[in-house]
Amino acid sequence: MQDNKVQIFDTTLRDGEQVPGCKLDTTQKLIIAERLDLLGVNVIEAGFPVSSPGDFNSVTQISKIVKNASVCGLTRAVENDIKVAAEALKFAKHPRIHTGIGTSDSHIQFKFNSTREKVIERAVKAVAYAKSFVEDVEFYAEDAGRTDNEYLARVCEAVIKAGATVLNIPDTTGYCLPEEYGAKIKYLRENVKGIEKATLSCHCHNDLGMATANSIAGVINGARQIECTINGIGERAGNTALEEVVMVLKQHPYLNLETSINTKLLYDTSILVRESMGMPVQPNKAIVGANAFAHSSGIHQDGVIKNRETYEIMDPEDVGVTESAIVLTARSGRAALAYRAKKIGYELTKVQLDIAYEAFLNVADKQKEVKDNDIHAIIKEISKTSEVAKA
Repeated sequence: MQDNKVQIFDTTLRDGEQVPGCKLDTTQKLIIAERLDLLGVNVIEAGFPVSSPGDFNSVTQISKIVKNASVCGLTRAVENDIKVAAEALKFAKHPRIHTGIGTSDSHIQFKFNSTREKVIERAVKAVAYAKSFVEDVEFYAEDAGRTDNEYLARVCEAVIKAGATVLNIPDTTGYCLPEEYGAKIKYLRENVKGIEKATLSCHCHNDLGMATANSIAGVINGARQIECTINGIGERAGNTALEEVVMVLKQHPYLNLETSINTKLLYDTSILVRESMGMPVQPNKAIVGANAFAHSSGIHQDGVIKNRETYEIMDPEDVGVTESAIVLTARSGRAALAYRAKKIGYELTKVQLDIAYEAFLNVADKQKEVKDNDIHAIIKEISKTSEVAKA
């Protein structure tokens, strides 16, 4: 793998589907899996095969249709989980088993009632068993964000020896600060023997709103896979949003990190997932929200009309959005009204624009947004005293 290439591991169909009310049937999963493959993701985590017959069937069917990406099945560090996942993945061109165990003292003590040494033994046994079925084995150290770095390095070293090809370092509770998470990845890069044999992976949650920042800090410090979901959907406050990390890397070329994602498909993919899961996207959501490329302030509108880059760091077409939106409100200025009027077929003189703008403000003060039909009505009214040219 190229050192500047960041693999995109999409877990919309596994971690994303764990959100209450977002359950998908197999047909819906297949449609999304095909879109993710077309989008250019490197790994599709298709589900948790042992969890239910439905999930097993979905992983099996996804394995049959995915042409390019690796297809991944999640397991616990349990032999039967791993065996069932291997069976579900038998049709995949590029199968991956994702197995692991909690490594923080909290998990070891309260979740497993175990010891650090016994957890390492379980981790090694699970990876070795998974390796007997597939070549590509990813190990997750659950709650790595709150795991002591020295012990985490010991776990990583042990599972690499057992055959792990990818090391997932999850900030399971979304607790880490970017500097802290980046330092953790850097520590592992510098202190795990055999680290060159495996890929470090970021799996960050958004409980404190830092999933994207933490993932970027991770790849800056040497991780080469980001685990994420479309629209940032996932447990509790969600996972790292695929569209955000991909566009961060695209818009900051000096980082010299790139992905294989076809960004022009991001918006449509967002809509597909939103509609399939019945999970609305907040209007101010970065990249794919309804307001991500919308402008209602007169000052901003004037700047964007003159030169889009004054207030937009991305070309909306790069993510599949047709164009920026100039939303007319009481805060809009004459330039925005003239721009919108021209869009719908009117060329206003300065005098006509002044008259139309006064009428426009009266309408805008009464409603949240002035629509095209309102502009038609305004111009129809002023046309009674002044002929308006068609644009």
